[in-house]
Amino acid sequence: MQVKIVEFPETKVASITHTGSPEREHHTALKLIDWKIRNRLLDPSKNRSYGLHYTDPHQIDPLKYQVDFCLSIDGTVGPNDAGIVEKIIPAMKCALARDVGSRTNNQAARYLIEEWLPSSGEALSGFPLIFHYVNVGPNVKEQEAITDTYLPLK
Repeated sequence: MQVKIVEFPETKVASITHTGSPEREHHTALKLIDWKIRNRLLDPSKNRSYGLHYTDPHQIDPLKYQVDFCLSIDGTVGPNDAGIVEKIIPAMKCALARDVGSRTNNQAARYLIEEWLPSSGEALSGFPLIFHYVNVGPNVKEQEAITDTYLPLK
């Protein structure tokens, strides 16, 4: 798997936190999608979809699983009843690898953490994994899903 060291740019996002079973995360993501549509933030080149993955769903009690679903924005979030808040993903050095396939089994994340990191000489920063969901929507087939996976480094 190809890995590049990159500088992730500071990114302002609209965000919603999902805590609990990974099987219910789509319900949480739908709140952000609905907010995105209502606010006409539909340009994927400007309004990129991200996930900030604090825990590995395969290695944690499902009740402790946490991910923030995010959408990059230029403006402000403003008051809403969906639980959408404004956050900043800070600029940082990251290892980047691309995953193609099911978003429920990100092989790039597993490779970066289990194989690449131990032999890289790099250290984790403590910031969660960043998944950039490159192609999203109801017409994206599972086997065609593209996720750029950023592993934050010190």
